[in-house]
Order: sequence, then structure tokens, then C-alpha cells
Amino acid sequence: MGNRLSKIYTRTGDDGSTGMADGSRVSKADSLFSVMGDVDELNSHIGLVRAQLTQTPIEHTQQADFAQALVIIQHLLFNIGGELSMPEYEGVNATHIDWLEQQIDAMNTTLPPLKDFILPTGSLLVSQLHVARTVCRRAERQAVLLQQQRPEAIRPTAVSFINRLSDWLFVAARFCTNPEQVSEVLWDSQVLQKFADKADK
Repeated sequence: MGNRLSKIYTRTGDDGSTGMADGSRVSKADSLFSVMGDVDELNSHIGLVRAQLTQTPIEHTQQADFAQALVIIQHLLFNIGGELSMPEYEGVNATHIDWLEQQIDAMNTTLPPLKDFILPTGSLLVSQLHVARTVCRRAERQAVLLQQQRPEAIRPTAVSFINRLSDWLFVAARFCTNPEQVSEVLWDSQVLQKFADKADK
């Protein structure tokens, strides 16, 4: 492993192609790399969530479990990248999807019922989770497109995992709110009505 990344630049990608694990070269414009890039971007945003979590701890007894879940998710996203570059490799499976669902259910038990739409804002931690959620949705759209174009290029379990992760991130954003600071910001129809009233004057 130590020698695998000993040389950072190889110049082999200057022609717009990238080498795959089997030795073949694929255009960087291929939809496969759109998924890879989105998954990598998502993983980076979750890394930022982890950094935010150390700065703004959440008011829950399950904080240690939540922090560990972020670590596991980053590793599983890295595994999906491995699946995309090595089709014979299985990095995520149904067990991981079940785990995400169990996580969602556990977080939901601590939350009040959702009675209105939520705006993607609040604390820095909550806002970063919403950013990660939107990137996850984009990754899912690209993954579905790739699945339709070349079913052999991405495993169905990877697509399902990304879909379930977007749900996890939505619930996580709610989970990380601090009720005393009113971090959860709801959509308010009166905001635009007040704006319209001022514009009419």
C-alpha cells in the first residue's frame, strides 16, 4: 500500500482519459465519473460535517454513536468508489442499507413530528448536513442514469445505499438541531406574504 500512491502525477490522464482497475482507459466525460465525482464530493462534505461536529457538539446522549456513524458512512462511500472502479468488488451490501434504516429509526424516536417543510438552514452543522443531503441526491440521480445506461457498471445495492443515505442526512439534520436555539427553520407562508405586502406599498 505504501508504494501505491508514491507518484501523484502520471500525465497519463492528459488526454482526457482515466485508467481503470482492469487496465482499460475510459473517457473522463463518461457518466461513470460523474457518479464517482459526486460520491467523492459527498464524502468530503460528510468530512466537513465531522469537523463541524467537533466544534458544535449536539445535545444528545447518542452523540458518540452519531459521530461513529459518520466514520462508517465515509468508509462505505469510499467502498462505492471502489465498486465503480472495480466492478468485481462488492463494497456495500443489504446489511449496510439495513443499518442506515435502523439509524434513521433511532434518530426519529428523539424528534418531534414533522408538521411542515424545513428550510435548509440553521446552525453551521445543520446547514452542512443539508448541503451533504443535496449532493447525495445529485449522486443518486447520476447513479440512476448510469444504471440505466450501463447496468453492469453499478450495483443496485450501491444505488439503494445512496438513496437511503439521503434520507439519513435529512433526519440527521433534524437530529442535530438544538431545540433551545431553534436551529430547525420551518417554511413560513407569511414570509412571502409580508414581502408582497411591502412591494405593493
